[in-house]
Amino acid sequence: MKRTTKLLTGVALATGIAGAAIAQDDPFQVGFIYVGPTGDFGWTYEHDQGRLAVEEAYGDQVETVYLENVPEGADAERAITTMILGGADMIFTTSFGYMEATNAVAAQFPDVLFEHATGYLREHPNVSTYSARFYEGRAVLGHIAGHMTESNTIGYIASFPIPEVIRGINSAYLHARAVNPDVEMRVVWVYTWFDPAVEADAAQALIDAGVDVLMQHTDSTAPQAVAQEAGIISFGQASDMAQFAPAPRVASIIDNWAPYYIERVGQAIEGTWEQADTWDGIGPGMVEIGEMTETIPAEVRESAQAMIDAIAAGEYHPFTGPINRQDGTAWLAEGEVADDGTLAGMDFYVEGITGEIPN
Repeated sequence: MKRTTKLLTGVALATGIAGAAIAQDDPFQVGFIYVGPTGDFGWTYEHDQGRLAVEEAYGDQVETVYLENVPEGADAERAITTMILGGADMIFTTSFGYMEATNAVAAQFPDVLFEHATGYLREHPNVSTYSARFYEGRAVLGHIAGHMTESNTIGYIASFPIPEVIRGINSAYLHARAVNPDVEMRVVWVYTWFDPAVEADAAQALIDAGVDVLMQHTDSTAPQAVAQEAGIISFGQASDMAQFAPAPRVASIIDNWAPYYIERVGQAIEGTWEQADTWDGIGPGMVEIGEMTETIPAEVRESAQAMIDAIAAGEYHPFTGPINRQDGTAWLAEGEVADDGTLAGMDFYVEGITGEIPN
């Protein structure tokens, strides 16, 4: 197996194009651009586990490289270009804010394959997008949270007001309210994916406001530590976070990127890679729910597992009507299921959530 390195130097490798098998003596080089550190034990950690799975799957046939803590914006464009000049044949850019940079660089390097996580722009034939239906996992955690809260107040640390995050908030709230009509959700927006100090402050502010169950769409384990200190329940985010899990241990939402990465790299090597937009969830295994411990009552574990099974089988969709928008206007009628287009662009809260979504 080739040694993985963050040092990107040397002459670019020979590359192939979509639809043509790769012919080169050197290993096929796959790059990963990370918004946080690989040791965050959350979002970036799980993407890096996918990278390592690619190495294990292909051995000497593939070499992987990565850059961590790459800011979204102009810095990302420079980082991606540097990686290509260092020899990358294929690059996974793993944060929403890399979308414009990914497409800009793709225009300059048409023989390099690009995969952008959680975005929607595919302006060039060498750019694909992929994401997970995190809202499915949020539904399960919301179901558990609604049963577990004693104060009827759930806190949610939100990163950026983009559809992915808004979907998660709505899904968690709807399923908490379904089992506990008195539940209230308090949302704090922190405008960061990974900042332990900011996340810890947000967690403490929510606890001071009376929440006894904490959820998050940020990447560090800091909220877990604050929750443990306060003696309240929280959930692992993006990764199991088991080694940081507060007592009592409950459950987590896990992003499993490895199968997708292995499949797409294999297609690139074989010359069968084609532009695609992938949005998978619990059924295909891209979203998982970590161990539901005995802290959760047996009947709640059973009902949560039944929801997981129904979602996986395609028998239940977390956004099934009747559901109203925050202002009380109808969105989904009884039995109506939200279409992917609306979900992909979701920019509104559902009825019952207080506060406003920031511009």
